[in-house]
Amino acid sequence: MSQIDSYPTEPEFTIKAVQHRTGIKPVTLRAWERRYSLLEPVRLPNGYRLYSERDIQLLLWVQRRVDSGISISQVVQQYNQIREKGAWPESIQTYSPAKPRKQPPRPARHYAEIMFGALVAHNEVRAAAIFEESQIYFDLLTIFQEIIQPALALLEESWYLGDIPIATRHMATVVLKGRLSGIMQGLPTIKEGALILVGGGPEEMYEMDAMMLSVLLRQSNYHVEYLGPDLPTEDLIDYSKIARPKLICLAVNSEPTSFLLRNFSKQLSAIRGKPKFAYFGRYFEQNNDNEEALPGVYLGSSLKTNLESIRRYLTMGVV
Repeated sequence: MSQIDSYPTEPEFTIKAVQHRTGIKPVTLRAWERRYSLLEPVRLPNGYRLYSERDIQLLLWVQRRVDSGISISQVVQQYNQIREKGAWPESIQTYSPAKPRKQPPRPARHYAEIMFGALVAHNEVRAAAIFEESQIYFDLLTIFQEIIQPALALLEESWYLGDIPIATRHMATVVLKGRLSGIMQGLPTIKEGALILVGGGPEEMYEMDAMMLSVLLRQSNYHVEYLGPDLPTEDLIDYSKIARPKLICLAVNSEPTSFLLRNFSKQLSAIRGKPKFAYFGRYFEQNNDNEEALPGVYLGSSLKTNLESIRRYLTMGVV
């Protein structure tokens, strides 16, 4: 892992771009600059600030420690002590400039339909090619929300109507899970900061949404572990005593799973560190009243709102 001083110092990122990369709001960033002289961005004649990749890497390092429960003043003190020794902190991610996105030849929804056709035909090579092509034009959140999830919904509907056998549905899921696993393994593994556990609740076998959320969290440089489907609460309690996560996010797509989790939040509150239970899934999209019946934090009805809710909780303690 490289040190932060190895990153470029050219001022090229606006404060909005920095917020997108780090999750730090402009008002917080300005306060840190004013109170702690943490950064010295270039100021343009119109008053706009421009930040470098090195600035972003430093902010990611700072934010990771703040997320883990260290106060910003203590983090700045740690940073100053490191700099007094002539060293720099190690970065928490590998620098990989975003590839310029080309104008897509068709809307994302069309890719979902083409993907569905390839999966129904059991054409794994074609499905892989479609996935790779979509990555040229769209970011992962768009691919997951507008291509993968709609393609899975089409498969679910076709199976329900009897147009495809269950074998086709299972094969398609295995193919897509393989793509998600490959992406996750290719992303840098973050081992510091607040730990987030993600998986399926007890008796919850559908895991695609939980896998996609895990990939997006890892892409956003969070310390996340994906634990798979059908996680018994007893095992989660035992593991939480060892791993000490800050947040446990579980997919809930059925009433039985929701019922089995009714006391989970209370059980977690008795553990050292009191990890927070958060949940998401189709069951609450179809049964809005049940959000209040299940103690914990409801993360929202889409991957985008899931990510935003997690970020707000880790940075501000509220959703």
